[in-house]
Amino acid sequence: MAKLGARLMRSRSLMRAPIWIYKARAGGLFGSRILMLEHIGRKSGARRYAVLEVVDHPVPDTYVVASGFGRKAQWFRNIEANPRVRVYAGSHAPAPATARILDQDETDRTLATYRGRHGRAWARLKPVLVETLESPIPDTGAPLPMVELRLD
Repeated sequence: MAKLGARLMRSRSLMRAPIWIYKARAGGLFGSRILMLEHIGRKSGARRYAVLEVVDHPVPDTYVVASGFGRKAQWFRNIEANPRVRVYAGSHAPAPATARILDQDETDRTLATYRGRHGRAWARLKPVLVETLESPIPDTGAPLPMVELRLD
């Protein structure tokens, strides 16, 4: 099942399918645990989009997302180069935001909170992430980079 989940996550067309729904401001169809991130290509300068799961939403103007493909994900590499982004949450207009990569301690705490809140989802998702990251995910020191998106 993990291999199938990882294969689905690697499907560019499947992962990009929700983008037009967010652009039409109908992102509310996906609920509050998904958002769309607009970022700028580090080489092209073009607008790029990624639909990501919200791992935490600690305060109204802050979202935390994880990079299921680690530091090699294109969106992650782009926000490293330019942290100025826009966030599409629910059916709201896109909001400007600043991306900040969490340090390992923050990542460990955030992941522990996620596991506590969404135990069943984590049980299904963890094997898929192990497959995509090609690395085990321990309770601390996980190789799963997380990014805070703070709305301006």
